[in-house]
Amino acid sequence: MKVIENEKLLIAKGFLFLFLALLDAGLLLLEVFSWKRLLLFSLAIWAFCRFYYFMFYVIGKYVDHNYKFSGIGSFIFYLLKRK
Repeated sequence: MKVIENEKLLIAKGFLFLFLALLDAGLLLLEVFSWKRLLLFSLAIWAFCRFYYFMFYVIGKYVDHNYKFSGIGSFIFYLLKRK
């Protein structure tokens, strides 16, 4: 797979992910809306984002300086390799 190096294309890709996430969240919440569901959904998204940040930044910067993040799969292999 070719690496995207065009800055404008990378930014557009990021905003497409944001649009997809907002569209998906909106459609899920429109189906059966409640404030409790909105709060729990928002909290789950926030927690997943923090875990992703933990996987690629915290581990590489504070736990293991040799760790190079390349995706969720690399994190799983990293955990299995450490045991």
